[in-house]
Amino acid sequence: MEIHAYEKLWLALALVLIVGFIGTITYGAAGAGIDMIDDKGGTVDPATLDDHPKFGDPGIEKTGENQYDVYVVARQFVFEPGTTQPIRVPEGSTVTFHVTAADVIHGFEVVGTNANTMAIPGQVAEFTVEFDEPGEYGLLCNEYCGSGHHVMEGKLVVMEQSEFDSWYEQQQQEGEN
Repeated sequence: MEIHAYEKLWLALALVLIVGFIGTITYGAAGAGIDMIDDKGGTVDPATLDDHPKFGDPGIEKTGENQYDVYVVARQFVFEPGTTQPIRVPEGSTVTFHVTAADVIHGFEVVGTNANTMAIPGQVAEFTVEFDEPGEYGLLCNEYCGSGHHVMEGKLVVMEQSEFDSWYEQQQQEGEN
């Protein structure tokens, strides 16, 4: 049995496409520096978030030399903090986000970075991002969460270190009063 030259060509092209697709998927899953969010963030009771020590008054907390934890609660149709007041972090910092939802499933995406997770009621998504330069980033909900989903957005501001230090000190003093 002889295979026609055109059939051999189409067979070879199909095999190249299959190998290309497999390579693309492998690179996207392992080679692009993308990590899956796991369950290391733990769980919380979404009905009692207001009484939680970290999520009751969500915000930023210094945890080490140029390392910060940011606690975010997603509610229909705001991020706390992020929507009414921006999340502020210093340049050159390593920021670990702890994100949960109070009501329905939301998305939490820091536009222009690879930070993107689902905020699920009762689950805490934990991921770390490094911010090297000052600038502004948008926050978006990318999971449909209700009729006001299209307005659920916020802002993250990466500030110069000296400017951030004075802002953070002021926030700490206001918290004591």
